[in-house]
Amino acid sequence: MATPVDLLQGTLDVLVLKAISWGPRHGHGVARVIRDSTSGTLEVTDGSLYVALHRLEERGLVDSEWGLSDKGKRARFYRLTTAGRQRLKTETAAWQRYAQTVTRLLTATTQPA
Repeated sequence: MATPVDLLQGTLDVLVLKAISWGPRHGHGVARVIRDSTSGTLEVTDGSLYVALHRLEERGLVDSEWGLSDKGKRARFYRLTTAGRQRLKTETAAWQRYAQTVTRLLTATTQPA
């Protein structure tokens, strides 16, 4: 298992959108997808996760409905809206540009002129 790292501010929303893009999930399922997809490097606390889910729902990026978890417990399931899919696409492109730019600087072997 990898050493945990802190999430950069502003990343949780896009990670939640990505986790939900693979299908409706309840909160613990979202946290599990993020943890498992990052080999345990990113752990999301319940407090942060549910604040993010509610924020995304208020912004119309996800909607939710009650259902039963795989353990038979009542749980709220979240899914992407059309606006959420578009936001995920936009945010993914922005993060890829950001990561490429930072990597270019950090791996530079010569100082720019």
